[in-house]
Amino acid sequence: MEIQGWDERYRSGTRRAEDLDAAPTPLLVESVKEVTPGRALDLACGSGRNTLWLANRGWRVTAVDGSPAAIKILESRASELGFTVDTRIADLEKSEFRIEPCQSNLIAICYYLQRDLFEPAKLGVAREGILISIVHITETGEEPTAHRLRPGELERYFRGWEILHYREGKPNDSAHARSVAEIVARKP
Repeated sequence: MEIQGWDERYRSGTRRAEDLDAAPTPLLVESVKEVTPGRALDLACGSGRNTLWLANRGWRVTAVDGSPAAIKILESRASELGFTVDTRIADLEKSEFRIEPCQSNLIAICYYLQRDLFEPAKLGVAREGILISIVHITETGEEPTAHRLRPGELERYFRGWEILHYREGKPNDSAHARSVAEIVARKP
């Protein structure tokens, strides 16, 4: 779906109730529970379920999404909770946000696929930092699309990194039903 479609869904409220009630992504929670908070970058953050969870645990979070309505929801929720979050409205596909090299201890790209975003995201991770990515993958008989990788494809983007977790199959996230590939990788 294009940004305009997502923005309309957030503005109309059809996503609001489900997003406000959504827990943070289980893989993110599990992956950082023993990590000392630092700087985090949440790419394609939506209305901020992961951003707010990280901020609540002391992370300094920059949250980026192309939907102004989603960012507005995130800003309102952060304000209500007393959290400081650096929010940015940017179309990632148009390179409207520059990922600063070696600045983030954590980069999360959950349920968003943009193949040419992996390299700049990897460069943005500080030494010994981690990158978490969850992407939809094709089901039997489907061809890859702009928003779905083939099984086994995600791991190839992280050659040379320490793979802390890799799994393919149905997600452990009640907000999503399609098969996913998920990776947690540490920068060498």
